[in-house]
Amino acid sequence: MDDTGYMTMALELAARGRGYTSPNPMVGAVVVDADGRIVGKGFHEAAGQPHAEVMALKAAGSRAEGATLYVTLEPCNHYGRTPPCTQAIRNAGIRRLVVASGDPNPDVNGGGSAYLEQHGVSVKTGVCESEARKLNEVFYKYIVSKIPFVVVKCAATLDGRIATRTGDSKWVSGEASRRFVHSLRHDLDGILVGIGTVLADDPSLTARMGVGKGNDPVRIILDSHLSIPPKSKVLHLDSATETVIVCEVSVSDEKISRIQRDGVQVVKTVTENDLVSWEPLLAQLGKLGITSILIEGGGRVIGSAFRAQIVDKLFFFFAPKILGGDDGMPICSGPGPNLMQDAIPLRDLQVHRFGGDLMIEAYMG
Repeated sequence: MDDTGYMTMALELAARGRGYTSPNPMVGAVVVDADGRIVGKGFHEAAGQPHAEVMALKAAGSRAEGATLYVTLEPCNHYGRTPPCTQAIRNAGIRRLVVASGDPNPDVNGGGSAYLEQHGVSVKTGVCESEARKLNEVFYKYIVSKIPFVVVKCAATLDGRIATRTGDSKWVSGEASRRFVHSLRHDLDGILVGIGTVLADDPSLTARMGVGKGNDPVRIILDSHLSIPPKSKVLHLDSATETVIVCEVSVSDEKISRIQRDGVQVVKTVTENDLVSWEPLLAQLGKLGITSILIEGGGRVIGSAFRAQIVDKLFFFFAPKILGGDDGMPICSGPGPNLMQDAIPLRDLQVHRFGGDLMIEAYMG
């Protein structure tokens, strides 16, 4: 097996931490001895837990002496919640380091590789770099900008409707699609909807994974006038994460005090024409440590997010159904461009099947 093969294995290990490592990246590591034998493997299991390199080196023990270490992200060279991995690599006697991607953190970028090279370790970088960057696309954006990575998800009929004229949307997509969406909720830090969705569906907005327990995202409700009913499910969940209600700055403290309680936080932000101003809100959410957001709102929320150009990625599910009218609820509502040439371009499209549903995965161009 060559460097690419071992790094592919490290990336597969890294992905096992999906949904558990935030705000840290997912990282995997493989130790290979001079004869090409894998003598240690590890991955970062959760924030605050040992890093992947330490786990792999511990598994390798004395066999790490003179070996090659494959790691999906440049080893850290600073003290955080754990000691620097560069020290563990030196102490283990690693002869060669192969790195998929540099650490984008502007405070530490390049420090780990440079330190190890200065101490006699041969360093090779860029093996499976594009795969490593995609795996940690959330981390790459947030660590530099402190702005959450924004994903939009919707489920629609083939004629582009997310609900009937009465608001009925259960269910547009099939069960397999809905299972995937719950895995997305587990993967990302926050889930965002508008008050209209709460009033129509009274959702829990939790991650129901079926096998094993998923991590619930922080529930973010856009509610300019703080009109959420006190008995709404999102205000009374037994969940490790909190609910954040976003209202306009003019809402009185007295009204906020009637909603705010343990597990429920009210955040005031700027609005315009009764719609949230996205950039100030995302900055506020970033300060709360929310690195990624899944927008599952209705057409008004989704449309405003696209118009504000704050979306990084989308997952659009299309079910084999047609409503056949122009009175259902569209994917996006609100004003669009006058000319087709001003439509939002997409890139890196992928098409997936979930039962009878088609899913488009793409990035904003």
